Amino acid sequence: MLLLSSCGNSPRQLAIEEISARYSVPEEKRLIVYTSHKEEVYLPIIREFEDRTGIWVELHAGGTAEMISQVKEASENGACDIMFGGGIESYEAQKDLFMPYETGDKPILDENYLDADNYWTPFTELPIVFVYNKKLVSYSEVPRSWEQLFDTKWKGKIAFADLAMSGTSYTIISTMEQLFNEEPESLVPRFYEQLEGKVLGSSGDIIPQVSDGKFLVGITLEETAKKAIDQGYDITMIYPEDGTSAVPDGCAVVRNAPHSYNAGKFIDFVVSHDTQQFACDNFYRRSVRTDLNRSTDSGLKQISFDIRKSAQEEMEVFSLWNAMTGQEGE
Repeated sequence: MLLLSSCGNSPRQLAIEEISARYSVPEEKRLIVYTSHKEEVYLPIIREFEDRTGIWVELHAGGTAEMISQVKEASENGACDIMFGGGIESYEAQKDLFMPYETGDKPILDENYLDADNYWTPFTELPIVFVYNKKLVSYSEVPRSWEQLFDTKWKGKIAFADLAMSGTSYTIISTMEQLFNEEPESLVPRFYEQLEGKVLGSSGDIIPQVSDGKFLVGITLEETAKKAIDQGYDITMIYPEDGTSAVPDGCAVVRNAPHSYNAGKFIDFVVSHDTQQFACDNFYRRSVRTDLNRSTDSGLKQISFDIRKSAQEEMEVFSLWNAMTGQEGE
């Protein structure tokens, strides 16, 4: 059984709640997961986990910032076991929210993205890419570097999601800071001015808005772009020539987890060979396992991304962003 708390009062949810009320599930067979993944990613993973383990999952879904905020409250009440999704820099910034767990597969995972203290575990590596409307932007005009995005001809024409709703957006900001060796107080206002204050409510809006011509270029994840291209959207994807980050999303056991043993089982499951292979084959993602065939696109120039530095700057970046967007009190 799967409880989707983000679905409102849908017929499916009401049916599940009725079944749950009728047949109680023992505590030792429960797990409470908060996720920022899209349904197309979390649903098959959760279902397979339930089928293989017999553990019943209560699921809460939303944006990364929203979920982390809810996890903080749930942790205080012992009402959350797992945070699943969101860049590992966000986990690093919120380490006091989690408790250590070392998966048995740790020696097989990419050592570039491991936490020495085991407070979080990487799930999949996610390069940041540019997309552009292939009907409205000629190949010769395409911005090929992060610096070229700041050309005046792209002002107000870049699709970018609100930091408050998208963990990927924070990774994008942090990537630019590290590439330019620029401090947040300089980069954030400069980039916001280049956007002309136009920010989207969700990272899921970027591809449709670029494809429809409402924006000419966009910044998003490689997996999102590849999937959209296969689905027939009027976009093309390019890797920035000056390099980009490929920061993994993460998974972690929440402090005060009421079902910590099951939480450990879940982390083992998401980094297992089967799940990682499934993510590569079905989600256009890159595995964090070194024993799987990993994508080696010749156009990808990966920068050395400082996760700790990114985590340390997170509060400052959000403060600057919220001040410009009028969200100081939120």
